[in-house]
Amino acid sequence: MQKLRTTIFLLSITALICSCNSTLQSFKKGQKRFDKGEYDLAIKDLVPVSNANYNTAVTNYLIAESYRLSNRPLLSANYYEKALAGGSKENDLRFHLAYALKADGKYQEAAQNLEKYLSGIPGKEFKIKAQKELDMLPEIENLAKQKTYIEIKPVSLNTTGSEFAPVLQGSDLIFTASRKDQTYKNNGLPFLGLYKAKLSSTTEAGTPELFSQNILIQNANEGTPAFSKDGKMMILARGNTGKSRDLSPDVDLYISRLADGVWSEPEMISVSDSLSWDGCPAFSADGRTLYFGSNRSGGKGGIDLYRANIDNSGRFGRPVNMGSDINTAGDEMFPYVTQDGKLYFASDGHPGLGGLDLFVATRKDGEISVEHLGIPLNSKADDFGLVAIDSTKGYFSSNREGGKGDDDIYYYENTQPGKKYIEEPPVIVKKDVPKKIRYFLAGTVSDINNKTLDSVKVTIQENSSGQAIEELYTSGSGYFGKARLEEGKSYTLISEKNGYFTKRENFSMIGKSIALESLTRAETDTTFLVAIKLDKPEVGKEITKLFEIAPIYYNLDKSDIRIDASVELDKIVQILKDNPSIKLELGSHTDSRATSEYNLKLSQRRAESAVTYIISKGISSNRIVAKGYGETQLVNKCADGVPCTEEEHQMNRRTEFKVLEIK
Repeated sequence: MQKLRTTIFLLSITALICSCNSTLQSFKKGQKRFDKGEYDLAIKDLVPVSNANYNTAVTNYLIAESYRLSNRPLLSANYYEKALAGGSKENDLRFHLAYALKADGKYQEAAQNLEKYLSGIPGKEFKIKAQKELDMLPEIENLAKQKTYIEIKPVSLNTTGSEFAPVLQGSDLIFTASRKDQTYKNNGLPFLGLYKAKLSSTTEAGTPELFSQNILIQNANEGTPAFSKDGKMMILARGNTGKSRDLSPDVDLYISRLADGVWSEPEMISVSDSLSWDGCPAFSADGRTLYFGSNRSGGKGGIDLYRANIDNSGRFGRPVNMGSDINTAGDEMFPYVTQDGKLYFASDGHPGLGGLDLFVATRKDGEISVEHLGIPLNSKADDFGLVAIDSTKGYFSSNREGGKGDDDIYYYENTQPGKKYIEEPPVIVKKDVPKKIRYFLAGTVSDINNKTLDSVKVTIQENSSGQAIEELYTSGSGYFGKARLEEGKSYTLISEKNGYFTKRENFSMIGKSIALESLTRAETDTTFLVAIKLDKPEVGKEITKLFEIAPIYYNLDKSDIRIDASVELDKIVQILKDNPSIKLELGSHTDSRATSEYNLKLSQRRAESAVTYIISKGISSNRIVAKGYGETQLVNKCADGVPCTEEEHQMNRRTEFKVLEIK
């Protein structure tokens, strides 16, 4: 019996030793695969090690990092937390955990981890990004409430794999998909390639087929194409063979040309940096500019957007970073430029709901503004790769919940362009209960560089009575609201903050009522959103663009104030009343007809005429100065001897306003 017990004991010890050796071998194997960038295989080796509670701090951290680096952040959070519980001292762990929690919509927990990360010794690489992310998180709650009148539908070609970055070429939908024979060890999916399918409707497509046999390498990722205006030149991204852990330098931009119906073998283009990740190309509408993403040195953060001009011979110019209005400490990718010059792109650095979100950048009067595209185009997952059919519909990519696979392609259509609303909780409607609707106004205030402004006083005034119905103040995220509105009435919003111009904005409820018979709830609340921009007064600053004042025009050889001009001068009167610390110059200009001496005198009379009008409205004469410039500052080509239309000459007969002094 004693011999039997001894034998059982020895067998147990042997089994334990074998188990420990097996766990240790799995750990070492997983660690090696992680170092080689084979993240999916590393996960398969390390998860059993984690379950055996072996070296929990390191094992769970490696699993979490493997999920993060293979773009599966939702699966990483649990293992980051296990690594923390196991005593992990990895410096940037909480930073990555915060991003994983944000991707899961857990914004409060994300903020708590960012605060803990910043209170320690944050890594230099992520310190600025962490602080900016922490500052942005309060805004996400507001973004999540904002909806757009957009309907989205999945495209029929989606599979359990990955389909993304759609491009339209005639009736063909060109897209990137994980359908090759060999597997990319980074994420366990087949390598990416280029495919095409014939569209029979906006969401129905025929059987996908390989785009071109000449653009096919089985052991590399290829995709995200951009086509020239004539469809005979294509730029694509190729790389990520999975041969090393540092995958970023392994993607470059290539060019292929169509001749006799056949695409040529791709060749690397000159703008691509072999030491950097370069991808997701796009052409401008006129085909004269190439846009792309790159993490090359000298950028603003992770992956930045760049542009390169293309000359008449097809040569690419030097790539130029698109600047801090567009690029952030995060990643900006997947550019797309519409016919009217709007730049759509994906970013995780601008305020967003989770991973990559879709944004649009527009330029007006030399200033760039970036707008979040709202829900449902955006979600807490990655949303990217938008391409427009026209101003109201198109396609985009997302790995959101409810999809068929990893990344899917969706069709979108905007039923009410330009409108947003805030979704309220549903209310159960009882039969025969009268329906009613309430209207509210809310919004954000930012400076001209899109930095949100806190503590801005926003007074909402009902125009017919002139009475203020609400005084609101912006939060740290620049948000204010809500104010109750009435149907059929018009309002003025007066925004005030020390150090900034006081500004007025009009908002009308006329034509915005919703028919009660269209409502599905007994009580419906609808909130309209406005975005207000404030600027700081500076000596010499011209204010007509900021306050949207039309130029003051005069009839030929006259200095009388026209009726249309009096409307604009009344705006100046209000600006001076709202901003008592500024003194303005009223600069008057003429066209080039008549002598320069005569025009100088005429412009002075016109300036003085405008000054007299403004003084008559109660403005002190020491707050305005009349200045005649004659024909010295023409705004077009219409100088002496140049034939021009009357409309062109009138453009030069104007009065402009600039800040002369700030008390």
